[in-house]
Amino acid sequence: MIRRRRILSGSLTATALLLALPAVPAAAATARPEPPCTAGTAPYQRQLEQELRRPVDGVQSPEDCAAIRQLQRRLGVSPADGLASLRTYRTLVADQVRRDPAARRSCPSRAYRVVCVDLTRQILWVQVNRRLVFSPVPVRTGRDGLETRRGWHRIYWKHRDHFSTIYDVPMPYAQFFDGGQALHGTRNDLFSSGSGGCVNLTVPDAKRLYALLQKGDRVYVWGTKPGTGG
Repeated sequence: MIRRRRILSGSLTATALLLALPAVPAAAATARPEPPCTAGTAPYQRQLEQELRRPVDGVQSPEDCAAIRQLQRRLGVSPADGLASLRTYRTLVADQVRRDPAARRSCPSRAYRVVCVDLTRQILWVQVNRRLVFSPVPVRTGRDGLETRRGWHRIYWKHRDHFSTIYDVPMPYAQFFDGGQALHGTRNDLFSSGSGGCVNLTVPDAKRLYALLQKGDRVYVWGTKPGTGG
C-alpha cells in the first residue's frame, strides 16, 4: 500500500510539472522566418512608393520591397513578391477608386445600373447613382486597331459558355454590348497587350458580373487605353 502511494505521488508530481510548463502556441511551433524580399526596381516603383509613403526615388530598397509585399497581400495580388508590377499597380488603382467616390465621377450617375468601363485606368465597376454595386476590378480592353468602342451601349445578349469562332478562344460568361464586343472572362494575362475589342475580366470576376447584370443593362465606355507597356 505504501509503495502504491509513492508511485501515485510521483505520477501526480510529474503531471503537476507538465501543467506548470508554459503553453507553446501551435502557430509559434510551426512558424518559420519570412524569406528576405529580393525583388528589384520595376516600372511602377514611384507610384507604389508614393502610395506607401516611402521615399519616392524610383529605386527599390529592402524596405520598399517589404512594404510592397505587404500591400500585395492586402490587395490579394499573387505572387506577393514585392515587385512594383503593372498587376500590383492596376489592382491598387481599382482599390483607390473603390475607396474614393470622387474618382468615379467620370462615369455618369443614373438611377439604373451602369457598367463603367474606364479605358484610361483599365478598370470596370457598376454603380446605381453613385452607389457601387460591383466594386472596381482590373480589366483588359481592345488593343490598337481593335479598340473597345466608346460611348453608351446596352447589353443585348448573354451566353455563359460562349466560344469565339473568330479568335478560336473561349469567352466564359459573355455579355455582348456592341456588335461582337462583350464583357467576358479570360484565363490570359490581363496585364499585357490588349483584347480584340472585348472587355476582359478574370473568370471569377466575369462570373460575378454575369450574375449581377441583365439584358438591357447599360454600359458606358470612356477614356483611352494606355500603350502596351502601361
